[in-house]
Amino acid sequence: MLQPTISIIIPAFNEEANISLLFEKISTLLFKEDYEIIFIDDGSTDKTAAEIQKLSQNYPQVKGISFSRNFGHQAALKAGLDYARGDCALSLDCDLEHPPEILLEMLSLWRNGIEVVICKRENNSRLPIFKKISSRIFYTLLNLISETSVEPGTADFRLLDKKVVEVCKAITENELFWRGIIPWLGFKTKTIGYQQSQRKHGESKYTLIKMIRLSVAGITSFSIKPLYLALYLGAFFATTSFLYLIYTLGIKLFTNESVSGWASLIASVLLIGGVQLLILGVMGIYLGKLFMQSKGRPQYVIRNTFPESRSDQELKKAS
Repeated sequence: MLQPTISIIIPAFNEEANISLLFEKISTLLFKEDYEIIFIDDGSTDKTAAEIQKLSQNYPQVKGISFSRNFGHQAALKAGLDYARGDCALSLDCDLEHPPEILLEMLSLWRNGIEVVICKRENNSRLPIFKKISSRIFYTLLNLISETSVEPGTADFRLLDKKVVEVCKAITENELFWRGIIPWLGFKTKTIGYQQSQRKHGESKYTLIKMIRLSVAGITSFSIKPLYLALYLGAFFATTSFLYLIYTLGIKLFTNESVSGWASLIASVLLIGGVQLLILGVMGIYLGKLFMQSKGRPQYVIRNTFPESRSDQELKKAS
């Protein structure tokens, strides 16, 4: 097979109703291009894998990867990058909230020498107020404590030149956060805006818990400043406690007054205890990352590919 010019990476989790619709849009837009589409079924429980398999049987430019379980959106992107063969790789979500029409503008910038094109969501009146506020807080906090700047509103809707893809293939981090990794690499980058489209079918898979986990992963993956913050907090409370001890001893030794204020004392103990638990939690997250990385487990496990690889076919014959 000839090497395609463009690889399009699309992670999908329970998106059976959107697979064919998104393929039709992309194939209509890129009918003059030499491209491949790589769908990654991230352990879906619906007919997402079947839809991908059906497309791969009818259209040779469609490839599919099916995980053994749900490994997460970031791992699905890594699998797509690992399998991409094009001179550039574009990634977008399967829910059609990332408008495929932007692909043409991204390709134009790439052909003019841009190595990374990042898409930034512009203000959207339909976006829930909670998501707007939480997104703003996350990016502000991330940029405050991280050495890598991540533009607010950016998502995993981007184009990468082949040289960038090759670097991404070599990354072996257990907990991936591509929104921070790509800017950290330092390649020539251009940011463009887009209006988020309305989801056609299904519901968003990014629950509040998943967003919090992604936020913690992003913050702890690109900075050790939380550890310094824990150190500074510990030093502050230790100094405060020492000064209070001197004050208490002074009252006891040089006056006849007794030290009162049991309520404030209990409040101080609870506050310091809470801060200590917070510090231990931050340290635990970093230690946990080291522990998981030391295991050397793969970032994802593939159940099968579409169309079936030669190794898959040989295994079936052997059985």
